[in-house]
Amino acid sequence: MAAALIWISLLGAAPAPVPITYHAHLQGHPDLPRWLRYTQRSPYQPGFLYGTATPEDRGHQVIEVTAYNRDSFNTTQQMLVLLIGDPEGPLLPYQAEFLVRSHDVEEVLPSTPASHFLTALGGLWEPGELQLVNITSALDRGGRVPLPIEGRKEGVYIKVGSASPFSTCLKMVASPDSHARCAQGQPPLLSCYDTLAPHFRVDWCNVSLVDKSVPEPADEAPAPGGGILEHDPFFCPPTEATARDFLTDALVTLLVPLLVALLLTLLLAYVMCCRREGRLKRDLATSDIQMVHHCTIRGNTEELRQMASSREVPRPLSTLPMFNVHTGERLPPQVDSAQVPLILDQH
Repeated sequence: MAAALIWISLLGAAPAPVPITYHAHLQGHPDLPRWLRYTQRSPYQPGFLYGTATPEDRGHQVIEVTAYNRDSFNTTQQMLVLLIGDPEGPLLPYQAEFLVRSHDVEEVLPSTPASHFLTALGGLWEPGELQLVNITSALDRGGRVPLPIEGRKEGVYIKVGSASPFSTCLKMVASPDSHARCAQGQPPLLSCYDTLAPHFRVDWCNVSLVDKSVPEPADEAPAPGGGILEHDPFFCPPTEATARDFLTDALVTLLVPLLVALLLTLLLAYVMCCRREGRLKRDLATSDIQMVHHCTIRGNTEELRQMASSREVPRPLSTLPMFNVHTGERLPPQVDSAQVPLILDQH
């Protein structure tokens, strides 16, 4: 099972009459394992757990699934026990991945669309049994979310494996010349009839083939060295470091900025304090007529201020409350001013 696709429907194939959403996670962890994904288009459609385990994921894994009823707010929890072991059946050294742009990932996860895809693909492959290896949404591979227009799909990557070699048609589609034509905006080199159309719209410019029948050469392990570099005439590092006194550098770094700041301070103090013109020089530079005019205005102002502060005369009638400017009369103090109109009748 380690190399086969696993998919689990969390609801029946028909849409549910009530909205139900699911939350799945690995027991004891907040999220799913790295090889397992969950998708659900809407609460009225089924949810799917799908993914392909790797040899590193062998063992016993428990998936906790919680279902939420959006109408009654009831919850139900169920445990899914997955036993992942070594792959069974024949090896699949020849694997091809196709980008199907006419479907979403949840539309090809059920067995019926998947079997239809394998049957249609059999016309492009050498005779042999085809098996699904992995299914991945195009959004998980960097694809863009399509516009909400009818007929636009997210796309899905479908990887198929077989024990039979690739056909000449598939090799030509995945050749560098075909990719070069796709980069220039031209159609790829498809020499055979597209048996997947019109039910599956495959992007033939995104077909990749993997041939695992020939084992890859193992990388040579680096031999540990002695830890000593070989002699290089262009690189001669010093063997000894001479002692150096940093006191002079420290004094220069600290004293030079302080001396510059002190000189600037003295220069600014001399300009502001020692080179002031003073009132005497200012008066001598001013004409006598201007000085007399200024002194006269200033003296008259001071005299008016003194007179205003020492006068003892009653306030002007215009400043008193309820003063009639036409008759010169004012209301007696005993009259309630609240009953008197603001503007008196004029006769």
